[in-house]
Amino acid sequence: MNDQTSLTRREFLGTGGKAAATLAAAAAFGPTILKAKPAGETIGIGCIGMGTRGGDVLNTILNCEGVKVNAMCDVYGPHRKKGVERCKNPDVKTYVDYHELLADKSVDAVVICAPDHWHCQMVLDAVQAGKDIYCEKGFSRTLDEAKQMRAALKKSNVVFQLGHQARQSACALQAKELIATGALGPITFVRTGRMINTPPDHPVWRWYGYYNQLVRPDPAQVVKDVDWNLWLGSAPKIPFHERHFWHWRCYWNYGTGQAGDLLSHELDFVQYVLGHGIPDTCACLGLNALLHDDREVPDTWQATYQFLKLGRTVTFTGTMNTAIGQPVEICGKNASLRFDAIAHDITKFTVVPEGFNTTDTLPKGYLSGKTPKQPSHMQDFINCVRSRGTPKCSTDEAFIETATYLMSIEAYQQQRTVRWDPLKEKIV
Repeated sequence: MNDQTSLTRREFLGTGGKAAATLAAAAAFGPTILKAKPAGETIGIGCIGMGTRGGDVLNTILNCEGVKVNAMCDVYGPHRKKGVERCKNPDVKTYVDYHELLADKSVDAVVICAPDHWHCQMVLDAVQAGKDIYCEKGFSRTLDEAKQMRAALKKSNVVFQLGHQARQSACALQAKELIATGALGPITFVRTGRMINTPPDHPVWRWYGYYNQLVRPDPAQVVKDVDWNLWLGSAPKIPFHERHFWHWRCYWNYGTGQAGDLLSHELDFVQYVLGHGIPDTCACLGLNALLHDDREVPDTWQATYQFLKLGRTVTFTGTMNTAIGQPVEICGKNASLRFDAIAHDITKFTVVPEGFNTTDTLPKGYLSGKTPKQPSHMQDFINCVRSRGTPKCSTDEAFIETATYLMSIEAYQQQRTVRWDPLKEKIV
């Protein structure tokens, strides 16, 4: 490991112009014409962001074939240390500023798990550096950011995957194939949701570096270990605020609340199965019912989408105050297909015919072994990095995801139904 592990931004900026040279080097990369890699060649991975989600994603990388984590970056020292301990590479290089990682020639592809307000700039810079990209959802905080990233990705030969792991399921693929036969009849209603509950003294999203880490670290030590200005990036400049750092999903300046974190997963899964694109309209209500702890985003989120030409309504119900559960249900005129869990956890489905539907050819549910096991979402990305193919959740799907969940935020904030203008690509 090199000495970049403990490098602070003040030291970084004071190393005889090293930072300026590094940034210039990263900016000097033009859109690279990337080529397929031979089957036996190892793909070098660079991880940006080693917090809650970053640690889990690192584990999925290590389960993939033909990869090696050569570099990682985080503005918080303990997170870098965690990554080093887990990455199974004693020679891994560590960085505080991600531009240095992008200039690292041992990195072929980057995995971005930074807070959402960093996604746009990191993706644009990674494209410029000629790195393939796996980025966690939500894709962006604004529609303008999504358009910038889409344009840059489409002009490049970069392989891009957005992190929606439900697309790796063989069960989902089998359901997609069954629905395409028309067996359910016209699909008029889809119901989804995310329902979470935790003890009153440990509210949802109030953890410290991982979901089950609930003991508050000493803030005096945290402020020494984090480069706060680098963490803020383009967000409004404020003094170090530990709740914003640890619990950024609770604040609009860094994330998009339940819309980008939870609704996006469920609605992307529905998009994968049905392929109906961006909704025509959205109405949404949000409420902080119980979690009055200075969070800005609601703990309860109810969004209703309509696809007018299809005669289809899709709903999302989110709450952080009960865990009764809402599996994905796709309801057709002739039959309904009901998964056994939320999108990420599905393992099977059942098909329930309407009372008047007496056909004896309708499958009763998921047929184990009929559909081949699918590669993990990360392995799908790695396979496409090698082949230069298109992953299951690439640029166009990322844009659909973003427009869909941003419609719910716009509807909530304006307290009215909004619609999608497909010609201007605007929420109006």
